[in-house]
Amino acid sequence: MLSEEIPYGTRHELKAFSTPPDMPIPDRLNLILILSIWAGALALLWLGSLVKPWYAVILVGIAFSYLMLTNYALLHEASHENLQLSPRRNYWLGVMAGVLFPMPFSVMRSTHQGHHVHNRTDVEMFDLYYPGENRLVQTVRWYGILCGLFWPLVPVGAVLFSISPRVIRDKYLARFKPAGYLMNGIQHSGIWSVRMEMLLIILFFFTLHWLLKLHWLHTLVLYGCFSVNWSTRQYVGHAFSKRDIMEGAWNLRHTRLMSLILLNGEWDKNHHRRPDVSWYYLPRLSSPAEVRPGYLKQYLRQWLGPRPNTEPAPVVSSPEPLLAGK
Repeated sequence: MLSEEIPYGTRHELKAFSTPPDMPIPDRLNLILILSIWAGALALLWLGSLVKPWYAVILVGIAFSYLMLTNYALLHEASHENLQLSPRRNYWLGVMAGVLFPMPFSVMRSTHQGHHVHNRTDVEMFDLYYPGENRLVQTVRWYGILCGLFWPLVPVGAVLFSISPRVIRDKYLARFKPAGYLMNGIQHSGIWSVRMEMLLIILFFFTLHWLLKLHWLHTLVLYGCFSVNWSTRQYVGHAFSKRDIMEGAWNLRHTRLMSLILLNGEWDKNHHRRPDVSWYYLPRLSSPAEVRPGYLKQYLRQWLGPRPNTEPAPVVSSPEPLLAGK
């Protein structure tokens, strides 16, 4: 049994993880993927500025959005130190993936660890609401995610955090309990890492537009396509799952092509059970006989809107990050 099921409402002791010796990180494959995606993204950004008809720009944007889903999957791997065995290579390839997103890698690492530690707690409950809560606010926020409005908050928030981290973490995010859990992992020198990574992103895009003579509006259209494609599927692996920090996710059925694009991202429950395991091996963690909901059916369920909550919230007893042991 890969993970001991925790009864609803109980305290959840987060466990330490260690990369299984029979499931080594596919260093070479991940490196090839990062370099290929960079080449493909630059080519599509250039092509998107070259074509004139708007329908052609949008078609390029759709292709770009799917390529960037794989880029995000690799960025996600780096946040768990599963992209490369070497911590230094893992960091720099994570920075490369973050530049394309665009998002400072240090921000991704902190926020995503916060997600794992607080999964399905009240601060991560977007699909449900308590009696007496403002349903209009819950509904607007929920459909905002589904309609693609989540992605713009990431680069904008990263810029604001780079300028004034204390205001963002201690005043704005402190409204969410535990206070500022998304940015708690960024302290002291980590703040300067975020600033340097943010500066690298800005320099990259200015240089890219100067060298390739990119059209700013066309570039925004491409990223707008990615915004919708990425944002709308961000909660599909958790929506309406049990309120449990480790088990509160789904293993979904998807097409072989989309499994390749998402790097097995539809196996989200297995990932939460074993965040130390590379994307390459996630399907192996389940029995072939496991019954999995269909990805499309689960996605469409989300459009029915938030539901009343009927379960106690799980309680976190450890703030330890869920990183693979090296």
